[in-house]
Amino acid sequence: MKLIGPFKQVVTLANLPLRGKISDEQLEIIVDGGILINNDKIQKVGNFETLKSENQSIEVEEIEGEQIVLPAFTDSHTHICFGGNRANDFAMRNAGKSYLEIAESGGGIWSSVQHTRNASEEELLKTLLERIDFLISLGITTIEVKSGYGLDVENELKMLRTIKKAQEHTKATLVPTCLSAHLKPRDFEGSNEEYLQYILKKILPIVKEENLAKRVDIFIEKSAFQPEESKAFLLETKKLGFDITVHADQFTPGSSRIAVEVGAKSADHLEATVEEDIEFIAQSETVATALPGASLGLGEKFSPARKLLDAGAILAIASDWNPGSAPMGNLITQASILATFEKLTTAEVLAGITFRSSFALGLDDRGKLEAGLKADFVTFKTDNFQNVLYHQGSLKAESVYIEGRKINK
Repeated sequence: MKLIGPFKQVVTLANLPLRGKISDEQLEIIVDGGILINNDKIQKVGNFETLKSENQSIEVEEIEGEQIVLPAFTDSHTHICFGGNRANDFAMRNAGKSYLEIAESGGGIWSSVQHTRNASEEELLKTLLERIDFLISLGITTIEVKSGYGLDVENELKMLRTIKKAQEHTKATLVPTCLSAHLKPRDFEGSNEEYLQYILKKILPIVKEENLAKRVDIFIEKSAFQPEESKAFLLETKKLGFDITVHADQFTPGSSRIAVEVGAKSADHLEATVEEDIEFIAQSETVATALPGASLGLGEKFSPARKLLDAGAILAIASDWNPGSAPMGNLITQASILATFEKLTTAEVLAGITFRSSFALGLDDRGKLEAGLKADFVTFKTDNFQNVLYHQGSLKAESVYIEGRKINK
């Protein structure tokens, strides 16, 4: 066993609810605290000196200076396996060009598909690991990673195999998701429904056989896949044994309702969600995932996070890091800005990027500093945990621990 501390504040997030609003007064904050580690799990959290006197023969890792500690963060929605760059899309969008105009001029998702198809597995792995290392440096130790820039058997498998290989080179937990249903590729001869059948018959059986992903995603939108064909596809993926998640209500409402109806783990985006669907989501086990990075990248409104929480929904916050609409990748900055515009408490934001995001990925063994949970946590050199969000991402993580061991950033 090992004792780590003392910390000026240990913000445990213990006993916070999975759903609905949270006041900052509900936060458990242990002053001059320590974390007792047994193998890769938390054994006990409490006063550092008390834990030290109770366990006199164990290893002690002394923390120098004033630091606070939080559970490590989870980014439950990313597209960080990709080739190429879409800076020109961003410039054209800011200059007033529409999504369609950008796509017609060679930009958009299809641009990323072409770059990703042209990239070797070695190139994809190198850039993926660089992005993972950046996320770890922020204190993010659990990362969902989607395919979706291959859009044929060869290249979707290339992406998912790259993600699987990346897991061999990082101590972070990677959660792969098959997003072959990102949009129908331009070089596919057939209808949307025929392409979805192609995914079901040609791609997903190999994904399952090689254990490349246990989750399937689809983009339901006018420019991608329509509601009824998407619902049929999702029900078929469930029959194959996959968990499902949905890109829902980004520009037009209605698809979040489908996500709930098919029992999706999460409905992500929700910028266009209407009032009656907020209530529908809130009464379900489907996590509502806000993606403020996409709102910032596109200049669109934010997900109605405040209304979702007030209605009793499970709200997660993720980065949507991708080469087009959300190129920033800094979850802490995005979550801090979302809090400002949606009036979220610090406790609600912290819950949204820890145990609630983990729940969206089907993980219940992390996200709080409690006995029996995975010993993933992050420290900041400050005497007040509120400074983490107050500085909107400019207060850098001091140390990141995975399974109780400090990771070199």
